[in-house]
Amino acid sequence: MTDRIMHFLRNRREDGPCLVVDLDVVRENFGAFAQALPDTRVFYAVKANPAPEVLDLLAKLGSCFDTASVVEIEQVLATGASPDRISFGNTIKKERDIARAFALGIRLFAVDSEAEVEKIARAAPGSKVFCRILCDGDGAEWPLSRKFGCVPEMAAQVLEQAHRLGLVAHGLSFHVGSQQRNPRMWDGALASASAIFRDLAERGLTLQMVNLGGGFPTKYLKDVPAVKAYGQAIFESLRKHFGNRIPETIIEPGRGMVGNAGVIEAEVVLISKKSAADAMRWVYLDIGKFNGLAETMDEMIRYPIRTAFDGDEAEPCVIAGPSCDSVDVLYEKEPYPLPLSLEIGSKVLIEGTGAYTTTYSAVGFNGFPPLKSYVI
Repeated sequence: MTDRIMHFLRNRREDGPCLVVDLDVVRENFGAFAQALPDTRVFYAVKANPAPEVLDLLAKLGSCFDTASVVEIEQVLATGASPDRISFGNTIKKERDIARAFALGIRLFAVDSEAEVEKIARAAPGSKVFCRILCDGDGAEWPLSRKFGCVPEMAAQVLEQAHRLGLVAHGLSFHVGSQQRNPRMWDGALASASAIFRDLAERGLTLQMVNLGGGFPTKYLKDVPAVKAYGQAIFESLRKHFGNRIPETIIEPGRGMVGNAGVIEAEVVLISKKSAADAMRWVYLDIGKFNGLAETMDEMIRYPIRTAFDGDEAEPCVIAGPSCDSVDVLYEKEPYPLPLSLEIGSKVLIEGTGAYTTTYSAVGFNGFPPLKSYVI
């Protein structure tokens, strides 16, 4: 929460739940990444928050961009950023989308299979590719599945195929899991990457780049290390595994860039119990899983929730959203403490919501409009 956000919320016209993002915080976060890893290029993960104001600011600051679709590529190009500052980082792409990206000037693509390499060779000849490897996401609050990446043993084969088909086998990438609270988790992935570098060098292929991925956290209810600690740990691992031949590196912060820049203001719609004997209150908000809080799935992300009654006696309660869908419950396995004095109609502030909220918000589910967003 910043003074600028508080001022905006005090003076805004009531129009339902909304996200407010403070660009000053985004600017500070970009500076922190640039300082913590001065020899590493920042590729902002556009999917975290593609608000034009956020993209415009980061483009002016010199950021590069990790994109997941042609639409995101076009959104970045609209800022005036040149195509060489954009990677098509999704490993699952239609061939016509690859061709469209190539026509727009994109020359850096992610792969994790020979089939994807073949599509890129046909639709984007001569481009650079980097192969994503599977990575242990232990320690992450939002662990990633096996959907993206191949086992390290396969990466050399994928990149050799790229070389045979006229592409540039440029490097490797990995992701240690979103909201990764352990700065040391990059070490194992970098050990695997260095082994693949050596293996391919022995086969006559010299890789140039390691994409360190995202995973940099924002603060929710638990404290997280400063970006500087991640920079130090990553640099130590690079020296440990690559010696004096440290490759080009890039990072893809999303949550860590914009998460703490945003606050959602919501309203209590109902407070009730399921029986007269039930001690557990249910607190229903006008925002839920389908309106931007999808990351409460399995209660993996626990957002700080502030009220005007903080400091009063509080008891655990179940928090749920407004939709007519039974899965729209935010916190029940581990009930959330809220003040007993909280009332229907009270406003609540949900902090750390600058990332993965507007982009997860459904369009018209149950007739509720998408989450409104204001960037100040």
